[in-house]
Amino acid sequence: MFTGLIREVGTVVSMKDGRLAIDATLDAELGDSIAVNGVCLTVVGSTPLRFDAVSETLARTSLGDLRDGARVNLEPALRAGDALGGHYVQGHVDGVGTVRSVGELTWFDAPVEINRYVVEKGSIAVEGTSLTVAATDEGGFAVALIPHTLDHTTLGELQPGARVNLEADVLAKYVEKLLRR
Repeated sequence: MFTGLIREVGTVVSMKDGRLAIDATLDAELGDSIAVNGVCLTVVGSTPLRFDAVSETLARTSLGDLRDGARVNLEPALRAGDALGGHYVQGHVDGVGTVRSVGELTWFDAPVEINRYVVEKGSIAVEGTSLTVAATDEGGFAVALIPHTLDHTTLGELQPGARVNLEADVLAKYVEKLLRR
């Protein structure tokens, strides 16, 4: 479980055949869970941090797009007693969206199977970052990115057309399932 509050931006040292190495200062031990651009991965080595991403993960997220030198959002898993300042984020990416435009409001195109869970003033995780939805339309949603978020995550580097990991609020998914019964 995560909060969507990014703790550090790391740098990809290498990404080959699902083996991901990231230069970061996070204190992590073997077996720890860390969200990398919103994808929950298990630490399999340190200095640099190393992870294995299976083909299913690479197919359903944007991690396969990573290249040496890319910057990534990192968040260690929530521990008992930690403050919950963002929203509940599982690290189970629902799919990949695309940056539509960057500006006062940054717009994302989202697959319909994700967009149906997005509501104005609701929560969404983009690249693992907990955000509040400012507006929606048939094809996606917009968020207002504050200076702190722009400076302390990779979201300040977004360009139109970039692929981003999206995770809808888990509560919306449970409500939908309950209402279907």
